[in-house]
Amino acid sequence: QVQLVESGGGLVQAGGSLSLSCAASGIIFSIYTVGWYRQAPGKQRELVAAITTGGTTNYADSVKGRFTISRDNAKNTVLLQMNSLKPEDTAVYYCNLDHRRWGTYWGQGTQVTVSS
Repeated sequence: QVQLVESGGGLVQAGGSLSLSCAASGIIFSIYTVGWYRQAPGKQRELVAAITTGGTTNYADSVKGRFTISRDNAKNTVLLQMNSLKPEDTAVYYCNLDHRRWGTYWGQGTQVTVSS
């Protein structure tokens, strides 16, 4: 059974930092593109950052230069380092694993709240 367990969310003041972690089990982690999405109240879920099996990264324009995604295939984890946080970064953040053939998996989400 595939499980994605996120951690690291919380409340932080604007300008602060948080680090999100997602640990995967029951899956061959290394063959998946992994990413973080977020969904704010009343808005659609959007891609924040993703990293391919080869290490290529992709970021939403709104987080470029502030967020960094990384993966550790030996530990089946993906990290999202978030710096210079803004109130508009407030959302539920979801870990995502995606493979063109083997499907897509989502974590349960972790709340990030940035106060002004």
